[in-house]
Amino acid sequence: MQLQERTGATTRREEPIADIGVLHAELSQVHSRVLYRRLRRPPAATVDGEPAMPESTLWRIYLELERRGDPEAAANFIQSLRSLHRRRGLKQAELPTTDPDPDEHRLADDPFLGELWKAYKRCIQQSRTGPAGQLLRDIEVQLLG
Repeated sequence: MQLQERTGATTRREEPIADIGVLHAELSQVHSRVLYRRLRRPPAATVDGEPAMPESTLWRIYLELERRGDPEAAANFIQSLRSLHRRRGLKQAELPTTDPDPDEHRLADDPFLGELWKAYKRCIQQSRTGPAGQLLRDIEVQLLG
């Protein structure tokens, strides 16, 4: 990631992260404000040179914010996930479907939520946005009640 200075203001230009593990390892060292920014626009990440699912990055950011006890983590995660899901459903952009970590669902404290997440990612990988949308609603109910 590079910062460019222009007349006192800074702008961000996102560059692909060479390894998804680097992104996930650095999350614990990043300020919550930056994590919320990444929720709105997840950084591009790759696995073995292939672009990785942005949903996976959102999941890891959500888990980190939840670990910190942030009360708005679930609502912001769902909002960002809905936005990505809408883009996938409308085919607005070619979003990657490479799963960087097939076992990341186990990081959730709630096993049912983890299984919902695993099923959601599987549907996204198979380009089944209809069933994924129902799973997204189930995830929302599980998180927000």
